[in-house]
Amino acid sequence: MKDVADIRRQYGADELHLKDLHENPMEQFKHWLGQAIESNLFTDPTAMNVATVDADGMPSQRIVLLKKYDDAGFTFFTNLKSNKALQLEGNSNISLHFAWLSLERQVIIRGQAQKLSVAENAQYFLSRPRDSQLAAWASHQSKTVATRKLLEQAFVQMKNKFSKGDIPLPDFWGGYKVMPISIEFWQGRENRLHDRFIYKRDAQGQWNIERVQP
Repeated sequence: MKDVADIRRQYGADELHLKDLHENPMEQFKHWLGQAIESNLFTDPTAMNVATVDADGMPSQRIVLLKKYDDAGFTFFTNLKSNKALQLEGNSNISLHFAWLSLERQVIIRGQAQKLSVAENAQYFLSRPRDSQLAAWASHQSKTVATRKLLEQAFVQMKNKFSKGDIPLPDFWGGYKVMPISIEFWQGRENRLHDRFIYKRDAQGQWNIERVQP
């Protein structure tokens, strides 16, 4: 096997300049996400790495799909008794990371996570495929299970239980909106001299942009 230290490549597919950035980071994110989707280079262009911290200060990461974004923040959904949800109960600080590596781009968001309302949760839950709704009922996310067969049996049980009519929203399932305090846009450049710009909110809630060194 090739030595991992020897695995490298030169970046330089694009450049990022201050004059090209939108003054609103959410508009800049919309532009980059749109390009990631339209490129057809990514199976899951809305996939993001969600990082939280437990009570002992140990960070955890997992891939979650972005389901909505607007000027207020970024939204994802999960089991509210999962590890990530329990960690957010104790510490609402959170980081999101989008890695569009084929475009040599990254976006890193730092902020605070806030639970969505029951109405917002229900609106999205009812829009999901029926089997995804059933899976939310069947799976006790992050809890141990002896075999996959038990998980599949739980899914069948829920399918039988909710065989008629709409599937109700579980009270242990819902979403979070991540309200950003900083958003970084990273563009790979030659010789590891990457372009990095960070939007930060000031005391008046306005966004300021800083270039930082790679």
